[in-house]
Amino acid sequence: MNPRRATGRTPRDLRPARGAAAALAGIALVVSSAVPAHAEGYRYWSFWEWADGGWSYATEGPATTRPADGAVQGYRFSVSEDSQAGAKPRGAADFDAVCADTPAEEGSKRVAVVLDFGTAADAPAGERPPQPRTACARVSEDASGGEALAAVAKPLRYNSAALLCGIAGYPAKGCGEPVSGDSGRTSEDTGAADGHLADDGGSGPSFGLYTGLIAVLALGAAGLWQARRR
Repeated sequence: MNPRRATGRTPRDLRPARGAAAALAGIALVVSSAVPAHAEGYRYWSFWEWADGGWSYATEGPATTRPADGAVQGYRFSVSEDSQAGAKPRGAADFDAVCADTPAEEGSKRVAVVLDFGTAADAPAGERPPQPRTACARVSEDASGGEALAAVAKPLRYNSAALLCGIAGYPAKGCGEPVSGDSGRTSEDTGAADGHLADDGGSGPSFGLYTGLIAVLALGAAGLWQARRR
């Protein structure tokens, strides 16, 4: 077909439009590559408190809680979408049973700690979760939940933002990484759903990057429109 008859332009007239369209296609590819795959959940430690005969998701982190003598606090490692869907600790939550061999002493308090390392399905690649266990922490009267945990579950591992990533050495690496719904693979040291235990590590594309790419797409579209008018 004669290009002049079909469009009213010669092939030379079409070069700007073709160039702009190619640029737009390239930018769109960059944008689609930069956007992370959909995450079905996050792999992280969640923090729980025993009250009224059941586990309740803690409203603040272990570093800021001040449990009283006789309190029971639990930790569960799992893949969860959010706190509402988080897996609860499966261990016993009976303070008298956990701290039966730890008598009360003046100037200190006792906190029962329940550690549930999760299932093999929740474990990072190459790691196996330890068996759930309980421990009775004897700490000072003003100690935090985090200090009670440290008394019975070392080593603890924190990320660069001083947020808890590993308990008793598990897992050995990672911190609230998103679990992809497409491939099952994870990216290390990125954000988590649980504000108590993990935060955005900054490894993913930033909002500024997406904004810039959108702006470039808009400019490219304007250029394409101008080229088509010419």
